[in-house]
Amino acid sequence: MYTQILNTFTIESLPDLDVVTLGALEFFAGTKLPKLEFSKFKRPLIVGSGNAAVAGKLIFDDVDAVFADESSYMQKLTTITNIDGAVLISASGSKHAVGIAQTLKERGLEVYLLTNNPDAPAKAIVGDKATYVFPKNREPYTYNTSTYMGMLLAKTYEDPGEIRQFLEKEVVSRIPENLASYGAFFFIVPDHFDGVREMFETKFNELFGPRLMARVFTLEQTKHAKTVIPREDELFVSFGVENALFGKQENRLMVPLPEAADYAAMMAIGYVFVGHIQKQFPPYYKERIVDYCKETGAAFGSTILPIVE
Repeated sequence: MYTQILNTFTIESLPDLDVVTLGALEFFAGTKLPKLEFSKFKRPLIVGSGNAAVAGKLIFDDVDAVFADESSYMQKLTTITNIDGAVLISASGSKHAVGIAQTLKERGLEVYLLTNNPDAPAKAIVGDKATYVFPKNREPYTYNTSTYMGMLLAKTYEDPGEIRQFLEKEVVSRIPENLASYGAFFFIVPDHFDGVREMFETKFNELFGPRLMARVFTLEQTKHAKTVIPREDELFVSFGVENALFGKQENRLMVPLPEAADYAAMMAIGYVFVGHIQKQFPPYYKERIVDYCKETGAAFGSTILPIVE
């Protein structure tokens, strides 16, 4: 069902984030993923931009790694002397990834690329044998849902079919139909999902920009002066944790998580909720994405399309 939608949508019928997320789970239920193996490195540099950088932190959460993005990787290379390899994460394998890959190779590091693009320009620099190409769905530009979800599933070995069933049975029915009556959203996630919360922040920025106030913290982070200034129409959504402290009592909503939820499940459930917010508010993203792609393409000197095939 969702796969057909993703294969046929046009710029006039861009799907919302929840549809794309459920489509990713449907896709991965029948898709084989590459097996990641980087045990040869004692202290690798993990580099990515945006949610690719976040995905890197999650994939290598049990490794003594150095994490960086397009703005900080040079500083890390200069100040940390025991980096013995690098993993570059980029859905497209283009834009900043090309220059980063070239710099890493020039520094004499063995570099691996995690991408969703079999023709990634950065692949020509790191080489075919050092490139992991992950399958993905056709999606609107910036959504990057199947792209990084596939990489997380390769890390956690979660069952995408079970995640989808949980979403459809336990989560969607709990999402209010009056989300547009709120002017702000506060997501609370379990402490061990601190990394995933950055993905939610990115999605809010991409889909709503300054048009909608949204914040995401763990329960413990929320205790540190995040609610000094109250707002009457702020909805507090806690995922898998009880919130008995923050927000007006009538503005608290608890969304369950599967008992053994890992990164992919947390990502999917949060994205589906954000997608329902997107459905109930004006189509800010859909009205701007074509012009944004033109502007961004000019900035990078390349063509960026609003639909990523």
